[in-house]
Amino acid sequence: MSEAAAPAALGDLAIVLHSHMPYVEGFGTYPFGEEWLFDAVLNSHLPVLDVARDLTMTVTPVLADQLETEGAGERLATFLDEHRLGAARRDAETSDGDHVAAAEAQIVRYEKAATLLEAVDGKPLAAFAAARERNVSLIPSSATHAVLPLLATRAGLDTQVGSGLASHRRRFGESSGFWLPECAYRPGLEGDLARHGIEWFCLDQSRHETGDEALNPVRTGAGPLAFTIDWHSVSLLWDMKGYPSWPGYLDFHRLSMNGLRIFRIDGRPYDAAAAARRAAEQADEFLEAVRARLKARRESTGKRALITFAVDTELLGHWWAEGPQWLAAVLAGAEARGVRLLNLDQAAEVHGESARRETLRASTWGDGKDFHTWDSPAVADMAWAARALELRVAEKASRLPGEVAERAVRELLMVQSSDWAFLDQRGQAGDYPFERATWHSENAFEALQSLSENNGVPVKSQLRGLAPDLSLTPFLIP
Repeated sequence: MSEAAAPAALGDLAIVLHSHMPYVEGFGTYPFGEEWLFDAVLNSHLPVLDVARDLTMTVTPVLADQLETEGAGERLATFLDEHRLGAARRDAETSDGDHVAAAEAQIVRYEKAATLLEAVDGKPLAAFAAARERNVSLIPSSATHAVLPLLATRAGLDTQVGSGLASHRRRFGESSGFWLPECAYRPGLEGDLARHGIEWFCLDQSRHETGDEALNPVRTGAGPLAFTIDWHSVSLLWDMKGYPSWPGYLDFHRLSMNGLRIFRIDGRPYDAAAAARRAAEQADEFLEAVRARLKARRESTGKRALITFAVDTELLGHWWAEGPQWLAAVLAGAEARGVRLLNLDQAAEVHGESARRETLRASTWGDGKDFHTWDSPAVADMAWAARALELRVAEKASRLPGEVAERAVRELLMVQSSDWAFLDQRGQAGDYPFERATWHSENAFEALQSLSENNGVPVKSQLRGLAPDLSLTPFLIP
């Protein structure tokens, strides 16, 4: 899509939805475990994919690995029927009069999820694949959502990136883009991405940018195009006082006796119709804010600008129940507001030639836009342990039998996941993340020592579905 062929519009909006869940398949259920994955599929992935068009979505390999594991589809269907639809029906039967309508709204919500799941024969990955027919660009990420700048070796980075690309290629075909986990960037990383054939990626430079700089991508010296996220538009949702904080929306934290959400944020009975109206109003507010910024940019520069708006897919539907309705209204109303929707493949073609030349700086999209969530005294034991393990694997892998080396590398990949330090640093899941990181570290060391004569400890691997496209080559090169 060239500039000359572009329809009359004030500017462009690239919506990027990052779809990712920690590897919880086979590692527990309530309150931490596979329930996270299933709720994300039912409340976010399926309803978002039902309305998605003209945008970009990531599908992290670790998310796809879990959804592809044998038996996961059957367990998801059982969870929906027994623990979500069943619970909603019990709420409708037992709630007082003020809350019956809210419970019935949950029945409608999960009946629709059941319909969407049945439409893809119980295979959520098929819903992602089908969205490509509506101009949804699917892009990969690293194998287990590792914070790439914090890895200790080139072999570790190449394994994360290469395995992630192979996973995506097998499931969805080729992609020229790549999602940096946690938008974590350090100078020079673009060269590593270029070695793997990656042509563009997203990152958050809002800590270092001023004004409207983010409305134009950056051409890196190594070649790949960097789309800098426009935090001004993201904050309309992500800020503590953003759209999802409206008091009439469904409260994520307060549950009914049957474990479902039937209360408004302000504690009153949930009114689904009122919430839907407010979501539509906020979609109009969002588009007006986008239109105004694109218009001002065009008037000041004479050129079309690009707003790259990126959030977690799971924000829409799982955390913010009305998020898919908001998204549908944004997509439906964009053209009338003079806002053209592009996926990032199209945006790279349209805006690549006019990209600015800037020096990118180290950053993430975490708290403070720095690395302290994953690399600070609060999580020092996890951070240092991951690096020490990576160095040990790099040292020994080439001298181990293939099956043993593969087992050690799989456990290393799991230790490198950004999820454990994130959850631990925020105290969101008790001891679960620390125990998971420790457990996988122990398994990796047991694998590395499995040929020692005095070692009789069996390796307890439950990572049956992790990184099926793993290549050990980076760790075998001298």
